[in-house]
Amino acid sequence: MGTVLQSKGVKLGELPESYNYTRPEVIEEIHREYLEAGADFITTNTFGANRYKLNKTPYTVEGMIEKAVEIAKEARKGYKNRYIALDIGSSGKVLEPIGDTSFEEIYDIFKEQVVAGAKAGCDVILFETFTDLYELKAGVLAAKENCDLPIFCTMSFEENGRTFFGTSVESMILTLEALGVAAVGVNCSLGPKELKPIVQQIVEKASIPILVQPNAGLPVIKDGQVHYNVSPKEFARYMKEFAEMGVSLLGGCCGTDYAYIRETIEATCNEPYSEPTYKEVTGVCSHGKAVYFDDVRIIGERLNPTGKKLLQQALRNDDMDYILKEAIGQEKQGAHLLDVNMGLPDIDEVAMLKKAVTEIQSMVKLPLQIDSSNVQALEEATRIYNGKPIINSVNGKKESLEAILPIAKKYGACILGLTLDERGIPESAEERLEVARRIVTAAREIGIPKKDILIDCLVVTASAQQDLVLETLRAVRLVKEELGVKTVLGVSNVSFGLPNRPIINKTMLAMALMQGLDAPIMNPGDTGMLETISAYRVLTGKDKDSKAYITQNTQMNELAILPNGANPEVEKLDLKQAIIVGLKEEAKKATTSKLKERKALEIVEEEIVPALNQVGTLYEEQTIFLPQLIKSAEAAKKAFEVLQQAMTKEESSIHAQKPKVALATVYGDIHDIGKNIVKVIMENYHFEVYDLGKDVPSEKVIEAVKKHDIRIVGLSALMTTTVGSMKETIAALKVACPEVKVIVGGAVLTPDLAEFVEADYYAKDAMESVRIAEKLC
Repeated sequence: MGTVLQSKGVKLGELPESYNYTRPEVIEEIHREYLEAGADFITTNTFGANRYKLNKTPYTVEGMIEKAVEIAKEARKGYKNRYIALDIGSSGKVLEPIGDTSFEEIYDIFKEQVVAGAKAGCDVILFETFTDLYELKAGVLAAKENCDLPIFCTMSFEENGRTFFGTSVESMILTLEALGVAAVGVNCSLGPKELKPIVQQIVEKASIPILVQPNAGLPVIKDGQVHYNVSPKEFARYMKEFAEMGVSLLGGCCGTDYAYIRETIEATCNEPYSEPTYKEVTGVCSHGKAVYFDDVRIIGERLNPTGKKLLQQALRNDDMDYILKEAIGQEKQGAHLLDVNMGLPDIDEVAMLKKAVTEIQSMVKLPLQIDSSNVQALEEATRIYNGKPIINSVNGKKESLEAILPIAKKYGACILGLTLDERGIPESAEERLEVARRIVTAAREIGIPKKDILIDCLVVTASAQQDLVLETLRAVRLVKEELGVKTVLGVSNVSFGLPNRPIINKTMLAMALMQGLDAPIMNPGDTGMLETISAYRVLTGKDKDSKAYITQNTQMNELAILPNGANPEVEKLDLKQAIIVGLKEEAKKATTSKLKERKALEIVEEEIVPALNQVGTLYEEQTIFLPQLIKSAEAAKKAFEVLQQAMTKEESSIHAQKPKVALATVYGDIHDIGKNIVKVIMENYHFEVYDLGKDVPSEKVIEAVKKHDIRIVGLSALMTTTVGSMKETIAALKVACPEVKVIVGGAVLTPDLAEFVEADYYAKDAMESVRIAEKLC
């Protein structure tokens, strides 16, 4: 729609959706061109029709969407079996905790669009060009809860197989399939050739129809203009390959028009529609990390206050840093998932569990198991979880099944079932199997697939119920063999009340693994239990050629995030470590402590700068991703705030000389999320940033540079049509302010385009912008 509108005369800076009112005949003509080309779906001219983007216009969201659907309906007259998709793009906001917009606020934005589209009579809700899975989840929930239309979702991936916010292909699929969308896939960012590896991943993992909408290749310069480098016929050849791979729905994004669709239809008209292959694989995920239960998976138990006085005190003091350190520590020790339980009788468990889940998922990559006996706490935490979690737990009681299973179904969570009912924990393995069967049956009846059900056969204490320990192990075997679901055990419960508990624990673990245990809930810092799992994986052939065992027993973990591969106790993080893992309060405390021994500037030069350099390296190596980068930058900012108060006048004078940077999205371009993220990172790396906004004419950039004596300017563009604006702005800058250096970036930019617009530097992301600016200073 955007590409064709540009060819029809939309001017730089003009709101594309305004044509629904000012030139509806043009929009109708575009729809008819696609329908005549043979398209099955036409998408409404509503990509940016949300409250944020329409707030300074005379248009309302409801009115704009109603008008767009009305035009599409008029265009569709005379065509059979053609459908109207309500096109919804990203809001442009960054969600909490790394941004300033709440999950529920974004939900309301999308709800407004969905309700208007459903009321107007569209056939499908299409969420496209999303890079933040969290924002997309809010949109899907808004659609599910406010209409009954099918939901299509596509995200935009980089060549590294992740989105701008670090979402992986696996996490997208696990989350969206579980939420019940009708089709999932990829659009924008790349051409069909570059998308091929990502499409292959989606085909291998998805169990629902796959939608692929590539760009018309990559932007290149031809005859002094920016064009996409793939012709309609070449595009169609790639689309035929996608159809043969198993893609169900085909379309085009930036640079394509109705000619690309016509050629695609001609190339694929003899290809059968691809029915997706159902994958019976149990998996959970955070936004950026998927964990499949195809091997032993460790569920970290340390975030449960039962028997843990320090954690109890932290919860009462609202000490989130302690909780985050425990989470980070368990991740480093080798946990695959984290159980999160915030249940204490004297705190607001609902609020605390929701807060803990929000904060933890912004700090660690691991998926979470949300653990509570409070139904409201479970629902609210699961709702705002970024990915696909496990809900811990449901049991065989009727009221439990009726309360918990619908939550798991609605929010697309796996469910952990406990083999207890009104009688308590049954003594025999056969009785526990029957409770498990009741849970599995009830879950299946409301639409939760078997692969999303896990069963805990419940470990009893050997000191009090020794005769029942073997019954627990037998129950694990029976559940595996007869129900075919994954199994979980809180292994260390067996040793309660006995001396030298680790010996009992690791022996119980070995016995349980041989009965078919998939996921022990345990302390990942228990080396004896870790050694047992490592040895078990060798002896059962899961660790091919004993590679993991050899690595674990001959060298440190090279992927450790903290300096020098260290794995210190989480309570002992120094300033560098606090910044690297992104703990703001810990960084503040460590800075205050160091000021007793050292000067402020020494701390900056010897602690903070090296820590930020390492964070930048980890980001560039893709060991960490954007949310962790922002958290680390915020921790460094906290440290700077402490130092500022302690500096001498001389030091303050040096410290106050922050390098100045102006940032702007160029004239004609209204997309600013990338520019906003660069701003956050640069400010926390101690630059003074003048944010000139979006759709900024060159005169405004020059005025700001002169007024504030700025030497570095960052310019962003997302659309090929605004690359010309970028070139003009840089040319004007070079004449008016020849000493200024210009860094350019944005989704559409490449090194060749940066050279074309005569920029001094090209930055592929926010961190590279900082690196370049630091060198210039």
